[in-house]
Amino acid sequence: MRSGMVAVVGKANAGKSTLVNVLVGEKVAIVSPKPQTTRNRILGVMNREDAQVAFVDTPGIYRSKTALSDLMMRTAETSAKDVDMLLYVHDGHKGIDDSDIALMKKFRAFGVPMIIAYTKTDILPKENIPADAEKLAEAGISCDVYPVSARKGKNIRKLEEAIIALLPEGERLFPEDVLSDKSEKFMVGEIMREKILLRYDKEIPHGIAVIVNTFRKREEGNIYDIDLDIICEKSNHKAILIGKQGAALKETLSAARKGMESFLGAKVFLTAYVKVKDDWRDKPGLLKEYGYGSEE
Repeated sequence: MRSGMVAVVGKANAGKSTLVNVLVGEKVAIVSPKPQTTRNRILGVMNREDAQVAFVDTPGIYRSKTALSDLMMRTAETSAKDVDMLLYVHDGHKGIDDSDIALMKKFRAFGVPMIIAYTKTDILPKENIPADAEKLAEAGISCDVYPVSARKGKNIRKLEEAIIALLPEGERLFPEDVLSDKSEKFMVGEIMREKILLRYDKEIPHGIAVIVNTFRKREEGNIYDIDLDIICEKSNHKAILIGKQGAALKETLSAARKGMESFLGAKVFLTAYVKVKDDWRDKPGLLKEYGYGSEE
């Protein structure tokens, strides 16, 4: 059998987490239309009889503006250097420009086998695909390109087979029942953050951290008690998060609770408080306290 580590890299909002979830067959990373949804390095394990692939979902490459985004970019690049191969995910819907080619060449220079997943083919003209493939070839990007649609499941099997073919022969790296290296407690916090990303606009979602204070399963019944803090950067952001008479927060918590219940397969009693920590994304002490940077 074949097994190995595959770093999933690319620009922000290219569809990396969606693709990883589809390949693994379970939700191991949150998804939203907003850049920088993935902040941590997350492992998702695909198990087959003839192969095991450990996908390392990394933060999307994004123009750095804060200490947090600096840290995320370092996490992405570090993750890409210690793996068996790279899966570069490109948003085909956005076409290909010089910055895309430069970034592909940067990862290609790491000396690790690389495949390009050209995503979102369900929402772009089909004639764009061969034109973009030719553009990559002319630019000297010497690796196979696989047009896929994670949302529609198109060409996913072909991509899967291509990835496995490039991995070394060897035993499983993880037990067959392992799907991720992240705990249920971590995923509960991520689900809360996902619902905030989907509910609110502009800068507010990017300035949010979620701290899970209590994650406890009751001794009787399939019930979890979850208490968490939602950290934002400004007092006016807190007011928007809560909304008039608490309506916005209530709606967001309801969506989060349903997501948590689906993930845990249990009933959830969810309590949350919104707190302000001015400019926490630029404060190394708070970044460490909130769980960012420990992977470097």
